[in-house]
Amino acid sequence: MLLCTACLVGLQLLISCCWAFACHSTEPSPDFILPGDYLLAGLFPLHSGCLQVRHRPEVTLCDRPASFNEHGYHLFQAMRLGVEEINNSTALLPNVTLGYQLYDVCSDSASVYATLSVLSLPGPRHIELQGDLLHYSPKVLAVIGPDTTNRAATTAALLSPFLMPLLLEQIHKVNFLLHEDTVMFNDNGDPVSSYNIIAWDWSGPKWTFTVLGSSTWSPVQLDINETKIQWHGKDNQVPKSVCSSDCLEGHQRVVTDFHRCCFECVPCGAGTFLNKSDLYRCQPCGKEEWAPEGSQTCFPRTVVFLACQEHTSWVLLAANTLLLLLLLGTAGLFAWHLDTPVVRSAGGRLCFLMLGSLAAGSSSLYGFFGEPTRPACLLRQALFALGFTIFLSCLTVRSFQLIIIFKFSTKAPTFYHAWVQNHGAGLFVMISSAAQLLICLTWLVVWTPLPTREYQRFPHLVMLECTEANSLGFILAFLYNGLLSISAFACSYLGKDLPENYNEAKCVTFSLLFNFMSWIAFFTTASIYDGKYLPAFNMLAGLSSLSSGFGGYFLPKCYVILCRPDLNSTEHFQASIQDYTRHRGST
Repeated sequence: MLLCTACLVGLQLLISCCWAFACHSTEPSPDFILPGDYLLAGLFPLHSGCLQVRHRPEVTLCDRPASFNEHGYHLFQAMRLGVEEINNSTALLPNVTLGYQLYDVCSDSASVYATLSVLSLPGPRHIELQGDLLHYSPKVLAVIGPDTTNRAATTAALLSPFLMPLLLEQIHKVNFLLHEDTVMFNDNGDPVSSYNIIAWDWSGPKWTFTVLGSSTWSPVQLDINETKIQWHGKDNQVPKSVCSSDCLEGHQRVVTDFHRCCFECVPCGAGTFLNKSDLYRCQPCGKEEWAPEGSQTCFPRTVVFLACQEHTSWVLLAANTLLLLLLLGTAGLFAWHLDTPVVRSAGGRLCFLMLGSLAAGSSSLYGFFGEPTRPACLLRQALFALGFTIFLSCLTVRSFQLIIIFKFSTKAPTFYHAWVQNHGAGLFVMISSAAQLLICLTWLVVWTPLPTREYQRFPHLVMLECTEANSLGFILAFLYNGLLSISAFACSYLGKDLPENYNEAKCVTFSLLFNFMSWIAFFTTASIYDGKYLPAFNMLAGLSSLSSGFGGYFLPKCYVILCRPDLNSTEHFQASIQDYTRHRGST
């Protein structure tokens, strides 16, 4: 490793020598050299550098007209004075004489020349490359300078392989008086003497300085007269010595460098906040809290659900209660006129099953109001689906039975008698309802609807809802009712040419189309809106389905019973059947 380093240093020195020694072969002035037992080197810019643009490395002569550098000359004389003071003292380094070799480093080439001269061996004035640079002993013990960063970097690059030092090993033993001031160093080599704090003024043709304060080490004290400080800002304003300004509230510091004082300000994202105890990291809010972007604190989330006290709820509750009252009133009206032709043609006692199923569905809609509970989540959708299934089954089988009586009793008497003898209507309603009951029970067991708190949709809200809308059971139950609705629609349409008193195709078709449109509107709304009023839309769709079923099937019959009793007679119905028979016979 050391041999490799020596080879690289040799190549570096060879290139440097070819450039630097081209114009620096003359002997230095006697004022630049002082013999001694130990030599120190000083590299000071006695002349200013050449400021012209260069396209390749060139040797610059230092001794040029009008290039004298007063600052460098002062440093030059300060080193000479320091060495002479040490040599003239009987207390400092007794029996040892310090010498120096001073160099004018006005340019890069001059710095390279001075550094190579410092590294040369005593006597032969050349640099000997060795495998072990730890034992290399140049003629100079230490180097002071250069005073600029660029030239110091060049010098340090050449000196570092030879382990040339900026301090002597015994410097912490120095202790002497200089112009009534004690000069000494601590164990780290740092001076512990008193200092004057000065400000350099380069504004005039010659530089000057002003004493601003002082520092003493015994006792340790720092005094600064701030009124003497001349800042460069407007109105002598003190400049800010910071890498980055403080961030706004709710903005975290993102470090952009190696130092924590250099950062960019980034606002905390929604759902996070900036705690003053840690300005470099946004902290997440709790599950029941939220925060907007760029926040310093979290706020409690608002818990929302379809409350009974809201005006929307009042309207829906009133409409549902009115439907229930109409269902109860219709049941009483049909019970009072049970033996009349209108009630018998509507299905007789089957009408009470249809009204009861609509009432069960209507009762389930109350579960959409208030804070969701486990019973409400379990019953509200399942009970509605089962109740509406029973109603659609009765509607389908009643329409189908009329078709059989008027169209197939003579054409297919065997099928007609089998249907009547085996109670086909009741059997169909039982099987159809049992199938939906099985679907609902499976839904409640496998995909149990439960009350839940939803946090993802709105950052500032907690939505209280039931989980049924996301389950496969809900979809299956809804699709089953859709198939029954299509069946009821088909049977009603096939009976469009039945006798007038038995022809309900128009009303039933209208009610079923309204049912389809209600649920299409609900699912369309649910695909674009998922706020707190979504249960209200669900309840409105269910209420529309129940109302359309009641209005399309039962209201016309209630009208005949209450307002046209002349049409609710056996004679009128027999005349209607005879007209239908004559019409079919003629066609």
